[in-house]
Amino acid sequence: MGRSGLALVLAILISFHGTILVRSDGSDHRYKEGDPVPLYANKVGPFHNPSETYRYFDLPFCVTGKEKEKTEALGEVLNGDRLVSTPYELNFRTEKDAKLVCSRKLTKEQVAQFREAVKKDYYFQMYYDDLPIWGFIGTVDKEGKTDPSEYKYFLYKHIQFDILYNKDRVVEISARMDPHSVVDLTEDKEVDVDFRYTAKWKETDTSFEKRMEKYSQSSSLPHHLEIHWFSIINSCVTVLLLTGFLATILMRVLKNDFMKYAQDEEAADDQEETGWKYIHGDVFRFPKHKSLFAASLGSGTQLFTLTIFIFMLALVGVFYPYNRGALFTALVVIYALTSGIAGYTATSFYIQLEGSNWVRNLLLTGCLFCGPLFLMFCFLNTVAIVYSATAALPFGTILVIVLIWTLVTSPLLVLGGIAGKNSKSEFQAPVRTTKYPREIPPLPWYRSTLPQMAMAGFLPFSAIYIELYYIFASVWGHRIYTIYSILFIVFIILLIVTAFITVALTYFQLAAEDHEWWWRSFHNTSFLVFPRDQVTTNRDTISGCRPSIRKRSYSINI
Repeated sequence: MGRSGLALVLAILISFHGTILVRSDGSDHRYKEGDPVPLYANKVGPFHNPSETYRYFDLPFCVTGKEKEKTEALGEVLNGDRLVSTPYELNFRTEKDAKLVCSRKLTKEQVAQFREAVKKDYYFQMYYDDLPIWGFIGTVDKEGKTDPSEYKYFLYKHIQFDILYNKDRVVEISARMDPHSVVDLTEDKEVDVDFRYTAKWKETDTSFEKRMEKYSQSSSLPHHLEIHWFSIINSCVTVLLLTGFLATILMRVLKNDFMKYAQDEEAADDQEETGWKYIHGDVFRFPKHKSLFAASLGSGTQLFTLTIFIFMLALVGVFYPYNRGALFTALVVIYALTSGIAGYTATSFYIQLEGSNWVRNLLLTGCLFCGPLFLMFCFLNTVAIVYSATAALPFGTILVIVLIWTLVTSPLLVLGGIAGKNSKSEFQAPVRTTKYPREIPPLPWYRSTLPQMAMAGFLPFSAIYIELYYIFASVWGHRIYTIYSILFIVFIILLIVTAFITVALTYFQLAAEDHEWWWRSFHNTSFLVFPRDQVTTNRDTISGCRPSIRKRSYSINI
């Protein structure tokens, strides 16, 4: 890989370490009275669609010309964070009352821009000493009005920051919007706006080490934990039923037959064969498109390893609340470093299947997952660029990812492939394979591929659907998922259920004298029925990673 590749790996690890916190200028987070505490504006977006976010200053807020963009790690950029300094000066333990930020005249176009944002319930997000802050930029007056054309739109022009501190450290912050200090944006006309802010400080006994705990409390509330444990119990019942079912089949039906074919093949040939025993000479015939099959197996093994490593990092506390940048960085780094596993698994299995062109198989393995992912990224990134969303990756970030794939992923993939080729392992079938394949009898429609894939996905989905809801609510909604230990238990249960249902359906397929089970078993293992949940939120009552909102105080608090 060379010195350049080693240097890039070190840079990646340094960037990963840098995402453990959204670093501020005060690296130790200790301040003296009057010291400036870093405040960064991150992004704005519609409250009911958290995935749609834009830069904070895409809206015509106060700009002094001294704003500086914060240097962000790879994971923060992938998460859509675009931090920039703000004109608000919240010095440590320095109170301010209705401090003027700027006075400006909004043009008709700017009024229309703000009004559209208020209509879509835009909120803003900031970071103060690494603590997240949220607030709405305006409100809609619908009281007593049934016609939307009669609604009135107001922009908040006064923010009150309530800050709690413990000795020389900031512990908590919240932003409240003053409902009496608003600007009417209903009509398309120029308006004068005085943007102001207030800073109130109060001492607290909460320690600095526990200041992030409140952001994960909603996930560990007693009634939420009861739901999680109910999900695990439900999944365990499913596992027990499948275990009993498969034990009955394998222990009582197949054990004697396996022993006959393994010990006394001549006596077994004299017996009348039925069902799966009728095709025992065809079941280990190599699958069609064996290069693609081996590549799929290698990519799947790499993704499985990636998942295990992510769980290990989550269980040791790396991905604490509002540290999603670390998750994205970990995904990129671990995927790059585990590419050798994909190369070794795919090539060694391809050689076992008596494949000859292992180089082409290795190229297919490298592109099988990255190829569709790259095409999807190009489409989504183009859409994000058109709409100027923060999801659009800068050219520099794209270049870094390409360099990681070129200097880390590809060399490790090749090294893994060479090791797999030289492993010289042979495929040893437990029974002889006949020279000519037996014709597969016509099968009813419910034994075809798609119905079996649907059946294979139903039970795994029923075992994890409750946890899946919380994951969807975290990714596309206003919740945060922090109980990784329970998620890991559910993941193990998912693997067991998927393995059991795959074994059962494969047995049914062989019992129907269909010996082409390789691809069918792979489909049954990888296909899960995941219907998209409609994650709905309410502005007045919402709990989770984003705030719980009290309408009368016009604030966003945990």
